[in-house]
Amino acid sequence: MKARHATDAHSLEQIPNIGPSIAGDLRGIGIVRPRDLVGQDPYALYRRVNDSTGQRHDPCLCDCFIAAVRFMEGSGPVPWWHYTPERKLHFLRHPAG
Repeated sequence: MKARHATDAHSLEQIPNIGPSIAGDLRGIGIVRPRDLVGQDPYALYRRVNDSTGQRHDPCLCDCFIAAVRFMEGSGPVPWWHYTPERKLHFLRHPAG
């Protein structure tokens, strides 16, 4: 069951937009508890996952990271694609990620 508030998320998979695969990506870079996302830069998380796996993942993964960080910092649950325009603008302004 997905959490409706950050305080209700006791596992990464309970965060909206985070399923087993993305939770595994986060664990692979040392994010093991939902509260570990607080204060994180979602773009840095995306770069870290890319670096740790040796491949560039779909940029939509970054949208999921933005949604997860914002949720854990107190924003309401929204679909990951809500953050796509923000991510596209960020990558346009910062092509290296």
